[in-house]
Amino acid sequence: TTIEFAGPLHTTVSKQVRLKNPRNSTLTYNAVLLGRDASGFSLPKGHSVTIPPTKYGFVNVEFTFRFLHPAEAVLILVSSKVDGFDSATLTFSLKSEVRHIEPFGIIRCKSPCYEL
Repeated sequence: TTIEFAGPLHTTVSKQVRLKNPRNSTLTYNAVLLGRDASGFSLPKGHSVTIPPTKYGFVNVEFTFRFLHPAEAVLILVSSKVDGFDSATLTFSLKSEVRHIEPFGIIRCKSPCYEL
């Protein structure tokens, strides 16, 4: 699955990944961000998520738009062994796109363009 982050330059966009635990035991995942642009993405609530039996858990991912070029990374969720069973490793593609640029301010100056 691809998670897309879109927004203006110099802002932070947050997305939430919802995970379901169909088992009757608790699942724990350790999150890792990998890729050339992984430093632009962050996990503000930590790198571990615990999901109670037959409930939902959430992983929050943030991206700060610092550059105009699109950024890409991969979110990998590796399960911890519970009751002798491993759960599937989950991967998500993370992509960003700057939609527009908002100026911080306007500076006006007068200068002759051409003088004889």
